[in-house]
Amino acid sequence: MSLAITIELGDADLQHFIDAMKKAQENSRHLSPKQVADAAAQLLADGHKIKVPDFIAQRLHKLDLMISMVNDEGFGLPEEDKQRVLACLTYFANPQDIIPDNVPVLGFLDDAIMIELCVRELCHELDAYEDFVDFRNREAAARGVDAATLKTQRVDWAEARRIEVIDRMRKRRGQSYQSKDSWRPRLFSFGS
Repeated sequence: MSLAITIELGDADLQHFIDAMKKAQENSRHLSPKQVADAAAQLLADGHKIKVPDFIAQRLHKLDLMISMVNDEGFGLPEEDKQRVLACLTYFANPQDIIPDNVPVLGFLDDAIMIELCVRELCHELDAYEDFVDFRNREAAARGVDAATLKTQRVDWAEARRIEVIDRMRKRRGQSYQSKDSWRPRLFSFGS
């Protein structure tokens, strides 16, 4: 038996998560990008140690995708865009999240909600990355190359696709690849 539960977050609820994100960003200013990504990856590892509900596991998969995107040298997300993703990941790098992760059943609920908010904020980045990874995997298979090794290096045959998906990502956000205009997030504020 399954049960569908819909959670509607009102403006005050969203503000609570926005405030938590801002606090996490402030608390994480001293961390390097690698430390932020590694701390967020620890949340994934913790989620795999226990049985989490499927709706949380599905969102943890999206968190894994965000972490992979910033760590994938073969994708080479431009620094400005990488900072947006890292800004989202700071929440998961902060041990003082809304619901402590060690609370049985509910400990990852706030993380799942925050992941959902981040996925909505970064939908174009995630779409671009998934498109690129799919292309790279298909091309690697056709060329007899191990796709896993391509996460640490850029290859000429994938570069045109990389530029294409990043340009598409920025156009969908209303900003071209070459534009120096700063992007304004819809939900979170990403500042330095």
